[in-house]
Amino acid sequence: MPDREPSWTEQALERLRTATGRSGTARREVVEFLGRQDCCLSALEIHDGIRAGGARVGIASVYRVLEGLDRSGLVQRIDFGDGLSRFEPARGSEHHHHFVCDDCGKVEPFEDAALEAAIGGAAGGRGYDVAGHDVLLRGACGDCRGSR
Repeated sequence: MPDREPSWTEQALERLRTATGRSGTARREVVEFLGRQDCCLSALEIHDGIRAGGARVGIASVYRVLEGLDRSGLVQRIDFGDGLSRFEPARGSEHHHHFVCDDCGKVEPFEDAALEAAIGGAAGGRGYDVAGHDVLLRGACGDCRGSR
């Protein structure tokens, strides 16, 4: 039976441990929490989520861990133009885009094969080899649109 491929959480903890020689509780809490998410979160949302689960981690520790993950290429830092950085695990070939509600701020991931093909076609037609891209769609979510 072939070996199981390590999860993003396991890979991130090992890379950080190898890079720094340390493995602290805050680091483990942040990495494990991020590994369970399906979309990007701000440092404050990560902090609040960890504390809601009963762990005692300071906001400064969350920022330090996120900076280390970012420097190591283990997270994708996402900026929606609102001055707030959000973070999600960088999972290699897995890729999604984001809807953002301008009213309530909700962020939802989405995937679209036709959009990916169109981006590839546009790039190839102009001689570009695209290394990465981000698509952000803004508007009103279903909840906010219904309350207008």
